[in-house]
Amino acid sequence: MMTPATIDPLHTPLCDLLGCEVPVLLAGMGGVARWELAAAVAEAGGYATLGMVREDPALIESEVTALRAATDRPFAVNLIPSATDPALLEAQIRCCLDLGIGAFSFFWDVMPEVIARVKQAGCLVLHQVGTRQAAAEAEQAGVDVLIVQGVEAGGHVHGREAGLDLAVGVHAVSRLPVVIAGGISTGDDLAAALRAGLDGVQCGTAFLATGESFAHDYHKTRVTAATGDDTVLTDVFVLNWPKGAAVRVIGNSVTDALDGRLFGHDPATLPRDAIAWDGDAPRLRFSTDSPLRTTTGDMEAMALFAGQGAGRINDIPPAGVRLRDMAEAARRILAQG
Repeated sequence: MMTPATIDPLHTPLCDLLGCEVPVLLAGMGGVARWELAAAVAEAGGYATLGMVREDPALIESEVTALRAATDRPFAVNLIPSATDPALLEAQIRCCLDLGIGAFSFFWDVMPEVIARVKQAGCLVLHQVGTRQAAAEAEQAGVDVLIVQGVEAGGHVHGREAGLDLAVGVHAVSRLPVVIAGGISTGDDLAAALRAGLDGVQCGTAFLATGESFAHDYHKTRVTAATGDDTVLTDVFVLNWPKGAAVRVIGNSVTDALDGRLFGHDPATLPRDAIAWDGDAPRLRFSTDSPLRTTTGDMEAMALFAGQGAGRINDIPPAGVRLRDMAEAARRILAQG
């Protein structure tokens, strides 16, 4: 019989819903969260998400196949409907449903018709939001889990409020499990979230700087050298996304050249200069593309996504080590009462 002393303090109802051991989610980082990283997180007891934003269905199929060969643990596929051409989005969803995907993770604008479609197919839906209004809209649309993103987050940032305040506020009025995202990188962060009554955490930057991540080593190294104060929130890296979409990146030559004008950049008027390549595919200055293992060219001028928790990330271990260290530290903290 399980006694209170043997109950894992990290085990929340979210773990039962998602089929994971600890309530730590891998963010669906486009380009970075490929099958190797997803498998490593899942095998270490976390919940994995494949970052398939705007990817060809053929890549989705190959990534899902490779992930399933590496682990039998459940996972989600991350898509961003409002930043994806409707025809491609339709092909992506059809591909995922044909593959028997059981869970989707969505982000940015809440699109009830997309949520309804995958819910009707019997899928779980996790939705990342950045405002109380978006959280209410997502819950009304029928999602199963709310991922509440604070302004501290790296990559695309939807809201402008401190993550813990926002997540606790959403949790107070929602019937759904609430996960906090943004600046989460240590066991202290995980313990603080659970003590605040939240159901789990989602990590991006912490898993970007791991061995299995598909990010380029240059990007990983820049993360380990950065502090939270080295990150910049701006909408200059906006090609491929709707106008006004902000990102948090490590400051570089592009952001330095803005002379403080971090916002107000229109993708329709930005130049399309190729500064790097992935194979034959050009990567443009001001695009949302970050440097991957396959990238060559001027990586310093690309979007080097990182959250404000980067200052507590100082090495590049295997993802399973990062997750287990975080979990063990959180258990020790929670055991202290």
